[in-house]
Formats: sequence, structure tokens, C-alpha cells
Amino acid sequence: MPIIKSAKKRVRTAKKAAIRNSKTKRTLKSALKSFTAKPSAKTLTDAQSNIDIALKKGVIHKNKASRLKKRASAKAKASGVKPATKAKTTVKPTAKKPATKKPATKKKA
Repeated sequence: MPIIKSAKKRVRTAKKAAIRNSKTKRTLKSALKSFTAKPSAKTLTDAQSNIDIALKKGVIHKNKASRLKKRASAKAKASGVKPATKAKTTVKPTAKKPATKKPATKKKA
């Protein structure tokens, strides 16, 4: 056991991080397993989003994330699953504010 106060804190934070990382890994594995068991557009997007989350949290390397997403999309294509498309939202153009001129600064003589 560490004696120094900062080392004790590092042990506590490392334990918390390990728990958090294991939860992220577990959800990633379960999402990938559910996709491989029954490929569908919903399970594909769920698996890809869990891969992105694990990548963002630093649990997996970016090349591994890329490889997993590539394999999942290849499996989806082979099984005939079409990726879910997002509905396009129409954005109304906002009116630009008129440019306000600032008063000229006076120079001191």
C-alpha cells in the first residue's frame, strides 16, 4: 500500500477509471455480439455508436475502432442490411444583423 497521500489518491482514481473502462468495454462487447447475432440497421448503429464512445473515452485505439466499424459494415452489407439514413432537417436561413459601426476613437494630442 502506498504511504504518500498523492499515491493513495492515484490508487483511488485508478480504481474508478478501471471500473469505468470495464463498463465501456462490456457495453461495446454486448453491442457487437447483439449485432453479430441479429444484424439489423438498429443494431449496426448501436454497435457503431458504442465503438465511437469507447474510442472517445480512450478505451480502444483509433485503428481498432476503425477495424471494428469496417468489419461491422461489411457484415451488414453481406447480410443485406441497409444503413439507417438520418432524416434531413430543413434549416431556415437566419436574417443577418446589420453591421453596427463603432465610433471612431479620438487620438490624444
